[in-house]
Amino acid sequence: MQVKVIFLGTGTSQGIPVIGCKCATCTSEDLRDKRFRTSCLVIIDDVYILIDTSPDLRMQMLVNKIPRIDAIIFTHEHNDHTAGLDDVRPYNFMQKSHIPAFGEARIISDIERRFSYIFDHDPYPGAPRINLYEINEDDPFYIKNVEIVPIRVIHGSLPILGFRFGDFAYLTDVKTLPQQSMEKLGGVQHLVLNALRYEEHYSHINVNEAIDIAQALDAKKTYFTHMSHKVPKHEIFGTQLPEGIFPAYDGLVLEI
Repeated sequence: MQVKVIFLGTGTSQGIPVIGCKCATCTSEDLRDKRFRTSCLVIIDDVYILIDTSPDLRMQMLVNKIPRIDAIIFTHEHNDHTAGLDDVRPYNFMQKSHIPAFGEARIISDIERRFSYIFDHDPYPGAPRINLYEINEDDPFYIKNVEIVPIRVIHGSLPILGFRFGDFAYLTDVKTLPQQSMEKLGGVQHLVLNALRYEEHYSHINVNEAIDIAQALDAKKTYFTHMSHKVPKHEIFGTQLPEGIFPAYDGLVLEI
């Protein structure tokens, strides 16, 4: 299985730079410190799977020259992971088809409510064309020939999902990772994991907690995402992490 991962966004809900902030990270000239809201594209055997539709989706697609979207999977319903859904419309026009989107029942209900104009019985003619499909934490599901294993993650007190594709796993907005989920991640070789900042946070793991999880899973390589402006600049942060652990950045491409 050939896996290609494109980091479309690696920032938090505010993005980086944060509006009005003058900190070293927000004022950095390094393009790796310019972070869209978190999202990722996984390409497996020429199947294009988008994880989350961030508010920056339009620019993410343009900057990375993404030619199509075969499916969308949602980790959870928070705005920074769903607000860009309307921007899939050009792919409907180009592909001349609906796009399937997968999420837990709670997430599907939230999307149907927030984007009601998409799912009305008589939808607005210019609305995106999306088919919603319910998934759950216990059952793998398939997009074309690609098997995806849901991984239960706790985001503060909210149960959300990460996803495993063979030896690659994508987890964001983790605060707690249940033991059963750790077991489902056994043997993973390439891991994406959130690392908000060095200070404690009520709904996200911090850098040291993320390091602990990465080392417990013993992945060959771990890439941090969902980083805030309180993480040092990229060129500094990378030198502070253990061997095999790296800060991702927008536009980073992994070939696995």
